[in-house]
Amino acid sequence: VQVVESGGDLVQPGGSLRLSCAASGFTLDGYTVGWFRQAPGKEREAISCIHINTGSTQYADSVKGRFTISRDNAKTTVYLQMNSLKLGDTAVYYCLADTWFSACEYGTNNWGKGTLVTVSS
Repeated sequence: VQVVESGGDLVQPGGSLRLSCAASGFTLDGYTVGWFRQAPGKEREAISCIHINTGSTQYADSVKGRFTISRDNAKTTVYLQMNSLKLGDTAVYYCLADTWFSACEYGTNNWGKGTLVTVSS
C-alpha cells in the first residue's frame, strides 16, 4: 500500500508544522497509518499511529501532548500536527499504512522517501 509523505520544512523551536500522509488511488479504509521518524545517527522510531476506521490512536512518550494524529473524512490522508517543536524533533518523518502492529511498532522493510523536518533557530 503506497503512501506519500509531505509537509516537512524548516521551523524554529516552539513552532508548529503539519505533515500529510496521502494514499494514491485508494482509500485507507481498514488500515492503520503510522508515523515514524529517523534522526541523524539514530534508529527509526515509531511516534504515532491511528486506525482509520475506529480512530484509535497511539503516541510515543516523546511526542505525547505535542503531536496530534488525525485523518480526513475521505479516508485518504492522515495528518500529523506537530506543536511545540524541539531541536530533538529534527528527523526524516515517514508514514506507513499497514496492520496495527506494523504501523504502530514494527515498521516495514520498504520505506518511502519521507519528509524532512528541521527544527533550528
